Amino acid sequence: MKLIIGLGNPGNQYNFTRHNSGFLTLDFYFKLYKLSWGAKPRLGAIYGRKDGVLFIKPQDYYNESGRAVREYMRFYKIPTSDILVICDDFNLEFGKIRYRSSGSAGGNNGLKSIISALGTEEFARVRIGTGNDELRKKIGDTDFVLSKFTPEEKKELPDILSEVVEKIDNISRN
Repeated sequence: MKLIIGLGNPGNQYNFTRHNSGFLTLDFYFKLYKLSWGAKPRLGAIYGRKDGVLFIKPQDYYNESGRAVREYMRFYKIPTSDILVICDDFNLEFGKIRYRSSGSAGGNNGLKSIISALGTEEFARVRIGTGNDELRKKIGDTDFVLSKFTPEEKKELPDILSEVVEKIDNISRN
């Protein structure tokens, strides 16, 4: 079984914020494939399945995502080689997508939490570039990651998310 994790913050006030790119990606995936999320969170996350792949959206705040990831991995006995984390990265140009099979947190607090909870950096991740240097300079990093996408950026999201869905499908088949 594979485990795909989308990072974000719970609560409607965080919908369409940069930090919720992982949640947004999984919601897009579920809509595309006409899937449904479980009625209630389980093991600290909202969950769903498709063809032997388990998808979760941790319901702790972004910086605490590792707890739910660890619980799912333990309960379902999933090795780190079978997980994929989807997160935002404000250091990447908006719309750029970077896949790595392992590596450091690179300043991403969600990845830091997962690395700490699992005791390893040896898991795959897809980083979705949310960078907008002009806006980031004006409002600072914390407000930036919690800011909503601009109208111009929102227009590009379906194409970006479609590209990430392709990566999810390729990884889930292997």
